[in-house]
Order: sequence, then C-alpha cells, then structure tokens
Amino acid sequence: MKYLISGGGTGGHIFPAVSIANAIKELDPQAEILFIGALGRMEMERVPQAGYDIIGLPVQGFNRSQPWKNISVMINLVRSLIKAKKVIRNFRPDVGVGVGGYASGAAMRVAAKMGIPILLQEQNGFAGVTNKMLKNDAAKICVAYENMERFFPKDKIILTGNPVRQNLTQGTKANALPYLQQEFGKTFDEAHKTLLIIGGSLGARTINESLMKDIEQLLDKDIQVIWQTGKIYFDKLREQLTQQGLWNNPHLIVTPFISNMPDVYALADLVISRAGASSISELCLLGKPSILVPSPNVAEDHQTHNAMALVNKDAAVLVKDVEANEKLVPTAVTLIEDDTKLNTLHTNVLTLAQTNSATRIAQEVIKLCKR
Repeated sequence: MKYLISGGGTGGHIFPAVSIANAIKELDPQAEILFIGALGRMEMERVPQAGYDIIGLPVQGFNRSQPWKNISVMINLVRSLIKAKKVIRNFRPDVGVGVGGYASGAAMRVAAKMGIPILLQEQNGFAGVTNKMLKNDAAKICVAYENMERFFPKDKIILTGNPVRQNLTQGTKANALPYLQQEFGKTFDEAHKTLLIIGGSLGARTINESLMKDIEQLLDKDIQVIWQTGKIYFDKLREQLTQQGLWNNPHLIVTPFISNMPDVYALADLVISRAGASSISELCLLGKPSILVPSPNVAEDHQTHNAMALVNKDAAVLVKDVEANEKLVPTAVTLIEDDTKLNTLHTNVLTLAQTNSATRIAQEVIKLCKR
C-alpha cells in the first residue's frame, strides 16, 4: 500500500503526522509513505529527520492584513496544485492523510479530485480553515474533541484524540535527574518541586518575558525551573540572566530545546504551556497539572478553545496572554505549593486523555486503503 501524508507549518501539525506514519509502518511494515509539505517550513527538516521522504510545494498562507500581496499567493497556489497533481500521479497513493496546514489543502484537494480516498486529522477544538474546506472531500475525519459536528458531517467523525510522540509515556524521574546533570551540569532533587515551561516548537514571547520579569520569585521559593525558551529567544534570555547573576543558579535550567521530553515531563510537578493541540494532548495523556497561556496569534483563536475544554472541567488553569506579565509567575508559585489543587488537576486531566490515538487513526487509514 502507498500512503500520502500532507500538512505542517508548525510542530502541532508535524508531530501528529509523523506519529501517524510510524503507526502505519507498525501495522503495515511494507508501507510506502510519502509526505507533501510547504517549502521553507519546519516539516521540510523534521520529516526527513524522522526517516521519511518529503516533497515541498510553494504554497503560502493568505495575507489578511495586506490583501494586495495575495496575487503572488494565488500564483503559488496554482503552481502548488499543478505540482501536487504531478507528484500524486507519479506516486499513485492508495489513500491520502491530511493533518492541516497550507500544503495539506492543496495536496488533499488534488488527491480527492483524482478519486483517492482521504482522511483528515483535526487536532484542535475549533476546526482549522484547511480541514473545514476539505470536509466534503473526506471519507473520514479523526478529531480530538467532542462536539465537532459543528464543523464536520457527523457520520464522518471518529473521536481518536491527537497522536503524541510514541515514547512519551516511558519517562521516569529516576532517569530525568542524571539526564539533567549530564546535559546541563545541574543537580536537581526530587525533594524540590519542579516547574517546566514549554512555549511550543517555536517558543512563546509572552511566556518568556513574563518568566524573565519574575524569575526570582520562583527561585526564592526553591522551585526548580526547567525553561524551554525556543531557539529565537534563547540568546537574549541567557544574556539577561547572566547580567542578573542568575544563569548559574543551581535550580535553573534554561535551554532552547529539550531533547529528552519523556523524562523531563516525568519530573515536572507543574507545566506552563501554550495551548496547542499537541501540547494539550500530551498533558492529558501524562496527567500533568498545567497553566495554559493560549497564543492570541493563531487562526480563529483556536488555542483558547483548546484550553477551555480543560479549564471547564477543572483540568487546567488559564492565564490569558494579555494578563501573563502580571499573573503568570504568581499563579505558578501559588499553584505549585498547593498539593490538593495539583492532585485535582492531575485526576481530572487524566480523564480527558485519548490513548493509542496514532494507532487508531492508522487503522482507519488502512481500512480506507482496503476499501
């Protein structure tokens, strides 16, 4: 069988796509898998790192603030549709899988027009533009949240949850401590509470600025802090922390990227995170108490919808982006010292977890192939 998988733009699309590909390979070891992405975007680097071939399209998103610039966008869209048709004609897939993003729209539309069954995977509680446009072309639509019939035909929806990195649940506190010592030269202790800050695959400016402003509040409480800044923010934050004499604080680890997320997650008592679909799925699966700071810079404010699905069930705490500078660190200090509240969040968020999502989606993909 030949499988075409398309989408990307951010880690929130790429990680699920790769997880689905890995699950397909487990169920169908002879599978041939080809990705289609957008030139210049993150998937063109991350997908080959995961061991899969990818072809890039010159597709771009529409410029809503400067509509006159969309002439080139339309030209590139036409070029992308033509290229996608050529790729699909040469590869001859049995099924297409779209995970959202610009490239997914072009590739899945062409595949459907060529008579290839397609399955969509929608990560968010508020459906993305691309998947809403493709809903009539899809044979099945796998979703992570309930009540998605607001966006898609009810008879096509399958509640599967979002795929997460396959080894995520295998982390342990015992392995985390030597990893941190070896990687960062810091000796952490299970006896102290640990706060983990993750801003998504590209980092989060508001979260970073809010932490930088009040970082001493955390360190004064002997809270251990593991702070993933994102690559573009790291150098500036290192300079600021060095100037304040905090860079070498034994309870502070600051890094652009964490290579061993399973063990670091296992050590964390509380997580501060954006509310991207992949991040929320990971927090649910691991039962991690969290403070969610939805990004305001996403289409149709879908991160707030994602966050509220947890907050409304007392499974996470919300701090709005505009209030983070004032409230984020004080909220974290109060919450991480409240064992009763942490336990409530842990218990409630576990009930929202969808397990084996990648395998369940892969099974549906293979069914479409056989059909």
